[in-house]
Amino acid sequence: MPFDLDKVVNEYRGNGYVSGLPILSKYEARKLQNYIVELEKKFSKGAGGHSLNQFFRVNGHVVIPKLAEIARNSTILDIVEAILGPNLLAWSVELFIKEAKSVKTVSWHQDITYWGMGETDDEVTAWLALSNVTAEAGCMRFIPGSHKQGLVHHNDTFDKHNLLSRGQEIADVCEKDAVYGPLLPGQISLHHGRCFHASGQNQSNGRRIGIAIRYVTPEVRDHAPGHDWAMPVRGEIPRGGWDCIAGPRGLFHPEDLMLYNRILSGQAQTLSQGATNEVKLYGS
Repeated sequence: MPFDLDKVVNEYRGNGYVSGLPILSKYEARKLQNYIVELEKKFSKGAGGHSLNQFFRVNGHVVIPKLAEIARNSTILDIVEAILGPNLLAWSVELFIKEAKSVKTVSWHQDITYWGMGETDDEVTAWLALSNVTAEAGCMRFIPGSHKQGLVHHNDTFDKHNLLSRGQEIADVCEKDAVYGPLLPGQISLHHGRCFHASGQNQSNGRRIGIAIRYVTPEVRDHAPGHDWAMPVRGEIPRGGWDCIAGPRGLFHPEDLMLYNRILSGQAQTLSQGATNEVKLYGS
């Protein structure tokens, strides 16, 4: 491993995030970029009644084998295991694409605000860059130490330029405390579900492409109502409030598409709770 794992864990626990960890070679990152472009060409009209962007932005690992494969990357899992422990589930795998010169932004927020997981510490997001994710391209910014407090109030703006599902945002974030987390192709950042983070417009001439993998432990459901779906990726298979999925049978396999729709319907109810406007479960 080309970095000190103990140092990574200590930085994560202290700041709520860590950035710039090498996972894939530039060649491997480029291959994944090309794979995504080929999907966009082949499935420009979508599949199974959904747009391709829907699958990219919500639970793509259920119907796209390559995304499930990335979630099982052993180097990423070694890091996440050092943070969360030996039993790991991939709760969601999402593609984040900002087109060149895009005006879209992501406001200051905490990830787990509407996920129905409470204020858990049993979740971490690994964000894998497939392109050069610079400050100009709209890389993430973090507020160090913000994960040490509980969930704070978010305003639902439903702003058309905000790429979050509800346009949710935290008011009164001190911008001078923000730290940029640029990534080279093949590098990841990790952040806690309560860490304040945001990203700006892509003012560069290239696409900004990344993959967010949301890892949780089985214990998440011990302090959250209802049940949820996830893909076991390391350790023991959980019971109780989890419906475990094995991963796709093939690209957009009919049975996987049926499962995808069941998961979408179930999770939509949780993510929409308390909203006054329609919540879209995709963005970028």
